[in-house]
Amino acid sequence: MTNGTATTTDLDVRLEKHRTELTGYCYRMLGSSFEAEDAVQDTMVRAWRSYEKFEGRSSLRSWLYRIATNVCLDMLTAGNKRARPMDLTESTPLARAALSPRPDHTWLEPMPDARVLPVVEDPAEAAVAKESVRLAFMAALQQLPPKQRAVLILREVLAWRASEVAELLDTSVASVNSALQRARATLAERDEKGADAAVSDPLDEEQQKLLERYVAAFEGYDMTALTALLHEDAVMTMPPFDLWLTGQEDITGFMTTLGAACEGSRLLPVQVNGLPGFAQYKPDPEAGGFSPWAVQVLEISEGRLTGFHFFLDTQRWFPLFGLPLHLEAEADQVEEGV
Repeated sequence: MTNGTATTTDLDVRLEKHRTELTGYCYRMLGSSFEAEDAVQDTMVRAWRSYEKFEGRSSLRSWLYRIATNVCLDMLTAGNKRARPMDLTESTPLARAALSPRPDHTWLEPMPDARVLPVVEDPAEAAVAKESVRLAFMAALQQLPPKQRAVLILREVLAWRASEVAELLDTSVASVNSALQRARATLAERDEKGADAAVSDPLDEEQQKLLERYVAAFEGYDMTALTALLHEDAVMTMPPFDLWLTGQEDITGFMTTLGAACEGSRLLPVQVNGLPGFAQYKPDPEAGGFSPWAVQVLEISEGRLTGFHFFLDTQRWFPLFGLPLHLEAEADQVEEGV
């Protein structure tokens, strides 16, 4: 009994070592934070149950990726493609702005960096990993057929050899190379808003100052200061609503009309999708203090904000990020990392 328990515990530890990178892989495949975690849990259960059949012809890591790939491909057979608002509709002028929600399964979902980006020694490897979970790249991945998606992630993001991917997918090297070529061609055709976002890791001094000015402008609800930080073609989205806005005037105009209740908000920094972000709390006139309103994801290029995306389903996102569901009124200054 003791030996069996020890063996079981050892296997659990060995499997858990791969959870973060598998979650990152499944997240890129599925575009959903919660579906990715479900897929990894299913992978772990399947691996645990069938471990006695694992013959060691490949590494434990490769075997887990094979299981995870099959789980994801099964989940994607319904053909659902996660998207951003700009993938589904045209930009709406402020004068015609209307908040029309779509079901949760429509949207590409945000994800905390810590859940999908393993700690790595190589800065170049870390940079590639962060770029591969950014919203623009994630949205592009969702346009690929599932097997092409798997090939591109395994080859381009995780740097697997074509022979390793062929073995994982039970196909030929020629088939893998062909799928990769088609996937690259599809991505090259997409003119991505935010695809040119240039965010240093860690943030350079200029980017850090830009974020400090953004926090001051947003918390002070200073539209003049905010306009100075926005690129002239900046984009603002607000899933689950399909509305999206383009340009400084429409964005700041929205914030002072339909979004006026956000005045007086507080922002806490978060690391999300390889980009800087903030948890936004807005004043709660009934309970006092501040209540969750959105997880913001910011895109930066050439010293300006090119995109900011507000994910509004706070009952889902704030617990995922380990964020409190209320801030007291006197807690104007909250330590980073809460």
